[in-house]
Amino acid sequence: MINIDQESTVREIKPKSRRIMGGGGPDVDEEREDVKWPPWLRPLLQTSFFVQCKLHADAHKSECNMYCLDCMNGALCSLCLAYHKDHRAIQIRRSSYHDVIRVSEIQKFLDISGIQTYIINSARIVFLNERPQPRPGKGVTNTCQVCERSLLDSFSFCSLGCKIVGTSKNFIRKKKMSKETDGSDAESLNGVSHWSKKSKVQSFTPSTPPPTALNYRTAKRRKGVPHRAPMGGLIIEY
Repeated sequence: MINIDQESTVREIKPKSRRIMGGGGPDVDEEREDVKWPPWLRPLLQTSFFVQCKLHADAHKSECNMYCLDCMNGALCSLCLAYHKDHRAIQIRRSSYHDVIRVSEIQKFLDISGIQTYIINSARIVFLNERPQPRPGKGVTNTCQVCERSLLDSFSFCSLGCKIVGTSKNFIRKKKMSKETDGSDAESLNGVSHWSKKSKVQSFTPSTPPPTALNYRTAKRRKGVPHRAPMGGLIIEY
Protein backbone atom coordinates (compact mmCIF):
# COMPACT_ATOMS: atom_id res chain seq x y z
CA MET A 1 0.00 0.00 0.00
CA ILE A 2 1.42 3.33 -1.07
CA ASN A 3 1.31 6.18 1.45
CA ILE A 4 0.73 9.52 -0.19
CA ASP A 5 2.00 12.48 1.78
CA GLN A 6 -0.72 15.05 1.41
CA GLU A 7 0.72 18.53 1.65
CA SER A 8 -1.34 21.59 2.24
CA THR A 9 -2.06 23.52 -0.92
CA VAL A 10 -2.69 26.73 0.97
CA ARG A 11 -0.07 29.28 -0.02
CA GLU A 12 0.97 32.16 2.12
CA ILE A 13 0.10 35.45 0.49
CA LYS A 14 3.02 37.78 0.77
CA PRO A 15 2.48 41.52 1.28
CA LYS A 16 3.39 42.30 -2.32
CA SER A 17 0.93 39.74 -3.71
CA ARG A 18 -1.75 40.86 -1.27
CA ARG A 19 -1.47 44.42 -2.52
CA ILE A 20 -1.86 43.29 -6.13
CA MET A 21 -4.96 41.32 -5.18
CA GLY A 22 -6.48 44.36 -3.53
CA GLY A 23 -5.78 43.41 0.08
CA GLY A 24 -4.31 46.80 0.98
CA GLY A 25 -0.77 45.67 1.73
CA PRO A 26 2.20 48.02 2.08
CA ASP A 27 3.41 50.02 -0.85
CA VAL A 28 6.48 48.25 -2.19
CA ASP A 29 7.71 51.37 -3.99
CA GLU A 30 7.66 53.38 -0.76
CA GLU A 31 9.57 50.63 1.05
CA ARG A 32 12.24 50.68 -1.64
CA GLU A 33 12.46 54.46 -1.46
CA ASP A 34 13.11 54.29 2.30
CA VAL A 35 16.12 52.06 1.71
CA LYS A 36 18.28 54.89 0.38
CA TRP A 37 17.44 57.18 3.33
CA PRO A 38 18.52 56.61 6.94
CA PRO A 39 15.72 55.19 9.11
CA TRP A 40 15.86 58.23 11.40
CA LEU A 41 15.30 60.86 8.70
CA ARG A 42 11.53 60.69 8.29
CA PRO A 43 10.85 60.54 12.05
CA LEU A 44 13.17 63.53 12.48
CA LEU A 45 11.23 65.64 9.98
CA GLN A 46 7.93 64.72 11.65
CA THR A 47 9.08 65.64 15.16
CA SER A 48 7.89 68.82 16.89
CA PHE A 49 10.78 70.63 18.55
CA PHE A 50 11.04 73.53 21.02
CA VAL A 51 8.37 72.17 23.32
CA GLN A 52 8.77 71.72 27.06
CA CYS A 53 10.27 68.42 28.17
CA LYS A 54 7.77 66.32 30.12
CA LEU A 55 10.50 64.62 32.17
CA HIS A 56 12.33 67.80 33.14
CA ALA A 57 9.54 70.36 33.18
CA ASP A 58 10.88 72.00 36.38
CA ALA A 59 14.41 72.37 35.05
CA HIS A 60 15.80 75.67 33.84
CA LYS A 61 16.67 74.33 30.38
CA SER A 62 13.78 72.02 29.53
CA GLU A 63 13.32 73.05 25.89
CA CYS A 64 13.46 70.08 23.54
CA ASN A 65 15.85 70.92 20.73
CA MET A 66 17.91 67.71 20.53
CA TYR A 67 17.34 64.48 18.65
CA CYS A 68 18.93 61.05 19.00
CA LEU A 69 19.55 59.38 15.66
CA ASP A 70 19.99 55.98 17.29
CA CYS A 71 16.88 55.91 19.48
CA MET A 72 14.52 57.96 17.29
CA ASN A 73 12.25 58.55 20.28
CA GLY A 74 11.27 62.16 19.74
CA ALA A 75 12.63 65.54 20.75
CA LEU A 76 14.96 65.66 23.76
CA CYS A 77 16.16 68.38 26.09
CA SER A 78 19.78 68.82 27.13
CA LEU A 79 19.16 66.91 30.37
CA CYS A 80 17.75 63.92 28.45
CA LEU A 81 21.10 63.44 26.73
CA ALA A 82 22.44 61.86 29.89
CA TYR A 83 20.40 58.77 28.96
CA HIS A 84 21.84 58.74 25.42
CA LYS A 85 25.51 58.54 26.17
CA ASP A 86 27.68 57.59 23.17
CA HIS A 87 24.67 57.99 20.87
CA ARG A 88 24.54 60.16 17.76
CA ALA A 89 22.67 63.28 18.81
CA ILE A 90 22.07 66.43 16.80
CA GLN A 91 20.83 69.86 17.79
CA ILE A 92 17.92 71.57 16.05
CA ARG A 93 17.83 75.34 15.82
CA ARG A 94 15.24 77.86 14.68
CA SER A 95 15.16 80.56 12.05
CA SER A 96 12.00 82.60 11.44
CA TYR A 97 9.91 79.96 13.24
CA HIS A 98 11.30 77.17 11.05
CA ASP A 99 13.46 74.26 12.21
CA VAL A 100 17.02 74.24 10.86
CA ILE A 101 20.20 72.29 11.45
CA ARG A 102 23.82 73.23 10.91
CA VAL A 103 25.48 71.81 7.84
CA SER A 104 28.52 70.81 9.90
CA GLU A 105 26.30 68.45 11.94
CA ILE A 106 23.98 66.92 9.37
CA GLN A 107 26.51 66.35 6.59
CA LYS A 108 28.27 63.79 8.81
CA PHE A 109 25.27 61.49 8.46
CA LEU A 110 23.43 62.58 5.31
CA ASP A 111 24.08 63.68 1.73
CA ILE A 112 22.66 67.20 1.44
CA SER A 113 23.80 67.92 -2.11
CA GLY A 114 21.24 69.86 -4.13
CA ILE A 115 19.74 71.51 -1.04
CA GLN A 116 20.19 75.25 -0.72
CA THR A 117 22.09 76.33 2.38
CA TYR A 118 21.90 79.62 4.25
CA ILE A 119 24.22 81.46 6.62
CA ILE A 120 22.57 82.45 9.91
CA ASN A 121 24.57 83.75 12.85
CA SER A 122 27.82 83.00 11.00
CA ALA A 123 26.86 79.33 10.63
CA ARG A 124 25.72 77.56 7.47
CA ILE A 125 22.40 75.79 7.92
CA VAL A 126 19.73 73.85 6.01
CA PHE A 127 15.99 73.80 6.65
CA LEU A 128 14.32 70.58 7.73
CA ASN A 129 10.98 70.99 5.96
CA GLU A 130 9.49 72.89 3.06
CA ARG A 131 8.65 76.60 3.19
CA PRO A 132 6.31 77.18 0.24
CA GLN A 133 5.90 80.66 -1.17
CA PRO A 134 2.51 81.93 -2.32
CA ARG A 135 4.08 83.44 -5.42
CA PRO A 136 7.68 83.47 -6.70
CA GLY A 137 9.24 86.91 -6.91
CA LYS A 138 9.88 88.78 -10.12
CA GLY A 139 12.93 87.69 -12.06
CA VAL A 140 13.12 84.29 -10.35
CA THR A 141 14.68 81.73 -12.69
CA ASN A 142 14.95 78.72 -10.37
CA THR A 143 12.58 77.28 -7.77
CA CYS A 144 12.36 74.22 -5.53
CA GLN A 145 11.18 71.22 -7.52
CA VAL A 146 8.62 70.37 -4.83
CA CYS A 147 7.29 73.54 -3.14
CA GLU A 148 8.43 76.09 -5.77
CA ARG A 149 10.30 78.31 -3.35
CA SER A 150 12.85 80.67 -4.92
CA LEU A 151 16.33 79.17 -5.08
CA LEU A 152 19.73 79.96 -6.44
CA ASP A 153 20.41 78.39 -9.82
CA SER A 154 22.78 75.74 -8.46
CA PHE A 155 20.21 74.12 -6.13
CA SER A 156 17.15 71.93 -6.66
CA PHE A 157 15.54 71.75 -3.22
CA CYS A 158 14.92 74.12 -0.32
CA SER A 159 14.96 71.58 2.52
CA LEU A 160 15.65 68.02 3.56
CA GLY A 161 11.97 67.13 3.30
CA CYS A 162 11.70 68.43 -0.24
CA LYS A 163 14.71 66.38 -1.33
CA ILE A 164 13.11 63.20 0.01
CA VAL A 165 9.94 63.91 -1.93
CA GLY A 166 11.61 65.26 -5.06
CA THR A 167 13.99 62.33 -5.51
CA SER A 168 11.36 59.62 -4.99
CA LYS A 169 10.41 57.52 -8.01
CA ASN A 170 6.75 58.17 -7.37
CA PHE A 171 7.23 61.94 -7.52
CA ILE A 172 9.39 61.77 -10.63
CA ARG A 173 6.82 59.54 -12.34
CA LYS A 174 3.95 61.91 -11.46
CA LYS A 175 5.95 64.92 -12.62
CA LYS A 176 6.70 63.23 -15.94
CA MET A 177 3.03 62.37 -16.40
CA SER A 178 2.08 65.95 -15.57
CA LYS A 179 4.43 67.30 -18.22
CA GLU A 180 3.05 64.89 -20.79
CA THR A 181 -0.49 65.94 -19.88
CA ASP A 182 0.39 69.62 -20.15
CA GLY A 183 1.97 68.98 -23.54
CA SER A 184 -1.07 67.12 -24.81
CA ASP A 185 -3.33 69.89 -23.52
CA ALA A 186 -1.29 72.53 -25.31
CA GLU A 187 -1.38 70.49 -28.48
CA SER A 188 -5.11 69.96 -28.19
CA LEU A 189 -5.70 73.70 -27.93
CA ASN A 190 -4.15 74.12 -31.37
CA GLY A 191 -5.57 70.95 -32.85
CA VAL A 192 -8.50 68.62 -32.62
CA SER A 193 -9.84 69.62 -29.22
CA HIS A 194 -9.84 73.30 -30.14
CA TRP A 195 -11.70 72.54 -33.35
CA SER A 196 -14.15 70.34 -31.47
CA LYS A 197 -14.80 73.05 -28.88
CA LYS A 198 -15.30 75.60 -31.61
CA SER A 199 -17.70 73.33 -33.46
CA LYS A 200 -19.71 72.78 -30.28
CA VAL A 201 -20.11 76.51 -29.83
CA GLN A 202 -21.16 76.94 -33.43
CA SER A 203 -23.73 74.18 -33.13
CA PHE A 204 -25.76 76.30 -30.70
CA THR A 205 -25.85 79.45 -32.87
CA PRO A 206 -25.91 79.91 -36.62
CA SER A 207 -22.57 80.52 -38.16
CA THR A 208 -21.80 83.88 -39.72
CA PRO A 209 -22.14 83.61 -43.51
CA PRO A 210 -19.15 84.57 -45.61
CA PRO A 211 -19.20 88.12 -46.99
CA THR A 212 -20.65 88.53 -50.48
CA ALA A 213 -20.68 91.50 -52.86
CA LEU A 214 -24.30 92.31 -51.94
CA ASN A 215 -24.08 92.29 -48.17
CA TYR A 216 -20.64 93.92 -48.32
CA ARG A 217 -22.19 96.96 -50.14
CA THR A 218 -25.07 96.95 -47.66
CA ALA A 219 -22.72 96.98 -44.71
CA LYS A 220 -20.67 99.81 -46.19
CA ARG A 221 -23.65 102.01 -47.17
CA ARG A 222 -24.09 105.11 -45.03
CA LYS A 223 -27.39 105.69 -43.35
CA GLY A 224 -29.43 108.32 -45.20
CA VAL A 225 -31.86 110.95 -43.98
CA PRO A 226 -34.60 109.33 -41.92
CA HIS A 227 -38.08 109.48 -43.46
CA ARG A 228 -41.27 109.85 -41.42
CA ALA A 229 -43.77 107.08 -41.73
CA PRO A 230 -46.90 107.97 -43.77
CA MET A 231 -49.23 107.79 -40.79
CA GLY A 232 -46.69 109.17 -38.37
CA GLY A 233 -48.22 112.69 -38.17
CA LEU A 234 -51.88 111.70 -37.83
CA ILE A 235 -53.72 111.81 -34.54
CA ILE A 236 -56.54 109.35 -34.30
CA GLU A 237 -59.47 110.52 -32.23
CA TYR A 238 -62.29 108.37 -30.99
